Amino acid sequence: MAEQQKKPEQDLNQLLKVRREKLADLQANGKDPFKIVKYDVSHHSQEVKDQFESLEGKTVTVAGRMMSKRVMGKASFCHVQDLQGTIQSYVARDSVGEEPYKDFKKLDVGDLIGIRGEVFKTKTGEISIHAAEVTLLSKSLQVLPEKFHGLTDRDMRYRQRYVDLIMNPEVKDTFIKRSKILSAIRRYLDGQGFMEVETPMLVANAGGASARPFETHFNALDEDFKLRISLELYLKRLIVGGMERVYEIGRVFRNEGLDTRHNPEFTLMELYQAYTDYHGMMDLTENLYRYVAQEVLGTTKIVYNGIEMDLGKPFERITMVDAVKKYSGVDFNEIHTLEEARAAAKEHHVEYEERHKKGDILNLFFEEFAEEHMIQPTFVMDHPIEISPLTKKKPDNPEYVERFEFFMNGWEMANAYSELNDPIDQLERFKAQEELLAQGDEEANTTDDDFMNALMVGMPPTGGIGFGIDRMCMLLTDSAAIRDVLLFPTMKTLDK
Repeated sequence: MAEQQKKPEQDLNQLLKVRREKLADLQANGKDPFKIVKYDVSHHSQEVKDQFESLEGKTVTVAGRMMSKRVMGKASFCHVQDLQGTIQSYVARDSVGEEPYKDFKKLDVGDLIGIRGEVFKTKTGEISIHAAEVTLLSKSLQVLPEKFHGLTDRDMRYRQRYVDLIMNPEVKDTFIKRSKILSAIRRYLDGQGFMEVETPMLVANAGGASARPFETHFNALDEDFKLRISLELYLKRLIVGGMERVYEIGRVFRNEGLDTRHNPEFTLMELYQAYTDYHGMMDLTENLYRYVAQEVLGTTKIVYNGIEMDLGKPFERITMVDAVKKYSGVDFNEIHTLEEARAAAKEHHVEYEERHKKGDILNLFFEEFAEEHMIQPTFVMDHPIEISPLTKKKPDNPEYVERFEFFMNGWEMANAYSELNDPIDQLERFKAQEELLAQGDEEANTTDDDFMNALMVGMPPTGGIGFGIDRMCMLLTDSAAIRDVLLFPTMKTLDK
């Protein structure tokens, strides 16, 4: 068995050695590809195909990675892959010259080349380029896998994303769509009068969410800092300052586990709008999702893992209490004390901690019984105050707050509030969070004195929302895991 493993390694080492020797030969003959600084590209592969009628017989230049080569004596074929796809080139000795043709035959799959020639169609009907000149632009010193999907170690696709993008066109399509999703979001919000801003990633107080932060030390100031877990508190400061509609799309960092929907650094979008409430945020969410799907996919019906979700229909709206009642049979409107909530939890085998209050237990019921049923676009509204420290109370029921979470496919896709702008109420809630922190809750918020000062200056009634961009990209690209929509996901370092 060991002998069998050694042989492929030896074969690979020999192939790599040959490529190094080819490079050395090129350099010795004054043909070093790494000294080429630019190449004028007139067209990409798909443009040549789409515009064939007007380009036939005309000269174009394309550049990309050679993915195949078929040498047949005095003439050869190769396929060049660029951003848009692949295109075939016919390379004949009589067209490019005897010496350049010899050089072409020595090229390896994976080399980056430029081709100048006339557009034509082969006898089999394939749109191609009849090369008049082939230029080696960069020598590949590594061997591309013959079939990247065939690798048994799937992690290697994430670790070597550059190879994954070369070998799998659908991966490149996913990230092109991701870019289009972000562009569409910006177009929509800019059209609604929102201003895109940037706020600090390195903060003294990581607030605005329930999560454990990453911590670091800033040597120049000899102070401890944290990486932000949310965008909220700085964006609200801008609302106080009179910027009535603001949003930010940026990375946030949470020191928690890895799974198919979680990565410790991920892309969050938060926006805040003065003089509206969480109902206004619901309307914005519906319209934004429809707009992005239509712009990127050309339809408001999306299919994820075989399940169709229709963004064209009005999104369902249900309170958390009603959702729990619907799927567990337990009506929290009839539960008035912590003891009653604990008894219901024990009866329905819902595990809770000693520090959990009635509202926490309601949320545990929702996660246990209701969340998985939120497949079609659904707003789950009116959360308990215990799990919503930055949200306005409902005037008619102060145990609950004006908050919603937006669900699709059983996933939380967005979280929104009628923002708390009462500084006295906010300070009391920060104190409650400080008590939880003292009891061992590492995800509890700490009091942000400067944010409190901003609220004292005065913040208007405001609606705010946070969107998980990565999950949105997963749904709109039918990607199974968050790693499939992150170009370079967080990976455990390989043993050296």
